[in-house]
Amino acid sequence: MASEIVIAQTTIDDEDKAKALARGAVESRLVACAHIDQPFTAVYRWKGAIETATEWRISYKTTTDRLPELEAWVAREHSYEVPEWIALPVAGGSEAYLSWVVDESSVAQ
Repeated sequence: MASEIVIAQTTIDDEDKAKALARGAVESRLVACAHIDQPFTAVYRWKGAIETATEWRISYKTTTDRLPELEAWVAREHSYEVPEWIALPVAGGSEAYLSWVVDESSVAQ
């Protein structure tokens, strides 16, 4: 079951926007849950300049089946021109938790 689960991540520059992205994905049943990390400093190159920004990371727990739809949803809802989008496979975990992620990310409920 672990191979069915992924953690997808994005970042955003505003706590309220982070909460909206997290809540919207859960409400849409694209994910079982989303965690928002405390603000951190991001340093990156954008359009030839070194930038520094405060961002919040949103980590989504979902299934590989729901990942393409989640990615499209985040791309539509996100305010960045090129939002971070990274998906990491889950190699293991509690069978009860992983089953919950599958159930809560399911379309039919």
